[in-house]
Amino acid sequence: MELDLFSYFIFILSAFTAGFIDAIAGGGGLITVPTLLAMGMPPHLALGTNKLQASLGCLAAAIKFGLSGLINFKEIISGILFTFMGSFVGTRVILHLDAGFLRYIIPVMLVAIFIYTIFSHKVGESDKKAKLKPAIFWVIFGFSIGFYDGFFGPGTGSFWTFSLVAILGLNLKKAVANTKALNLTSNIVSFATFAISSNVLWKVGFLMGTAAIIGAFLGASLAIKREIKFIRGVFLFVVGITILKLIFDIIFK
Repeated sequence: MELDLFSYFIFILSAFTAGFIDAIAGGGGLITVPTLLAMGMPPHLALGTNKLQASLGCLAAAIKFGLSGLINFKEIISGILFTFMGSFVGTRVILHLDAGFLRYIIPVMLVAIFIYTIFSHKVGESDKKAKLKPAIFWVIFGFSIGFYDGFFGPGTGSFWTFSLVAILGLNLKKAVANTKALNLTSNIVSFATFAISSNVLWKVGFLMGTAAIIGAFLGASLAIKREIKFIRGVFLFVVGITILKLIFDIIFK
């Protein structure tokens, strides 16, 4: 696939912006995937290339959050395992099926998350009692969200953050931090699966990944320093944009 310097500039700019936003509240794929598709990249190649850059960006954010003490890897190891399994199955399925039917379901779920977060003013401000035993939570949500990320993807970070806050009782800052580690898992598994099937444009992926690392590091640094209300505001913004993007795709595609 022939690309000019302008195309590479657009790819790098989109990856930096996506990495920054994704580190705070998820949703980076809403920027990078449409950019890759708009530049003429075939769908599966765009998804595989995006998973490479997203994996690098998530890795940078996870390291930053981990070093700050906001991620306890011992507590989420089960989640990482089941996310790994779910993402592998989901990616294998999408290589053979059309994920179009999910376009009609996901916006409804995201609208529910958006409304709940708006009207629950204190949601995520502090740790709460878990509504489900962690062992059960990780099996159900680890596999299902991992599967979703491998199969379709948009809104994965939002689903993880919301689930960790509403079901497991984490405060919003911890939830965002843990989301990066879990999202990193599904991204890497999905990327590897796409790579094995030769659906990755390596040069573009690594260039975007480098930009995503810088953006993610800066975004994670900002999230660590700022109050939970700031993260909540960015989270609502990202979920809102995700909803509008998916509805736009339903109407005009």
